[in-house]
Amino acid sequence: MSKVLVESPEDQNQTPFLRGILTRSLQKSGLTFEQAHDIANAIRDEIGDRPLVTTYDIEHLVVKHLKKAKADHAVSLYENRSMPYMLQVETDNGQFSAFSPARYRTDLEAIGLTSDEALSIVDELSLHLLRRNKPDVTSNYIAKVTYRLLRKSKDLGKKVAHRWLVWRDFIHSGRPLVFLIGGTAGSGKSTIATGIASRLEIARMQSTDMLREVMRTMISKKAEPILHKSSYSAWQELPDEILETEDKGQRIYIGYCKQAEILSVAIRAVIERALHERVSVIVEGVHFHPSIIKDIIDPGEALVVPVMLAVLKRKQLQTRIKGRGTDVPQRRAARYLEHFESIWKLQSFLLSEADQTDVPIISNIDRDDVFREIMLYTIARLSSEFDKTPEQVFD
Repeated sequence: MSKVLVESPEDQNQTPFLRGILTRSLQKSGLTFEQAHDIANAIRDEIGDRPLVTTYDIEHLVVKHLKKAKADHAVSLYENRSMPYMLQVETDNGQFSAFSPARYRTDLEAIGLTSDEALSIVDELSLHLLRRNKPDVTSNYIAKVTYRLLRKSKDLGKKVAHRWLVWRDFIHSGRPLVFLIGGTAGSGKSTIATGIASRLEIARMQSTDMLREVMRTMISKKAEPILHKSSYSAWQELPDEILETEDKGQRIYIGYCKQAEILSVAIRAVIERALHERVSVIVEGVHFHPSIIKDIIDPGEALVVPVMLAVLKRKQLQTRIKGRGTDVPQRRAARYLEHFESIWKLQSFLLSEADQTDVPIISNIDRDDVFREIMLYTIARLSSEFDKTPEQVFD
């Protein structure tokens, strides 16, 4: 395609049409990256070989495609897209930042709303702020208005509004949040952990695989041979009396437990450091054994949220592991597939332990659904000790 120029009728200034710029503008109107990118591509195709279009032409096409995609929630935000740049939000510490509909949508998804439900509330909130017609507002005011909008929503209502109340109170409490995310190879631990870290803006995340690698450099294979094996093959270094008396499944479990016990020292150290510094942390890895919670240090004011991820169908887990070849060396994925039966048995043991220790088991089919379930569980834990009124939270 030839280069397309966009001309502003006000000053006749001409700039190239860039899909990336349009995509970011649509994201600031509340769309996901995929939705925004698809619309930007559709508009580029529709422009075709026209050498010159006006900004009015682009705006008309954007609104048309938003309506075609049934993204009416974004139309008013796009038509008033200068608002995110003009409206300044004052935080509790007196700092100002531009209001971002996309960021606020993520905040709403943190209390278990779907993307569409969150976008609907963001749309109402943005219209309210536009009608208010003031250049700045406090984050507390926005949170209070959001609570009212949730309460009066026919589809959401008081229960969802209560979740918002509980979550806002926790955010402002300064209490650390500790996520412990377990699961075998292919269960999606690192992907889910990264997603949680991004959505909740948690800067500290630790993989138990990395802790194991560090410990291997410090402890020789001769001193701790089990440490130098994979979690599913650690049993190969067990004493002869265990290898001779236990069946294959039990050997896998015992070997894994002994390796996890060694790693638990490092895991506790990571958590202790985070709690000492009063920062939130995510620890993910196969070495999160459900019973480790009983041995964990006193979390103090911190909220510890354990989760066990699972892929409950054999073929689906195999497919997930095969897919790892695009992210990690192919030979590593091949090694996992070679030991798939051991990995499958290990998952069964971990799920049984999780069930017995009341650690929530979440089937990892859709990452958005997994995030929603984790947050609903987290807020339910907080709700059990929550006894404040809206006035106490917002005023």
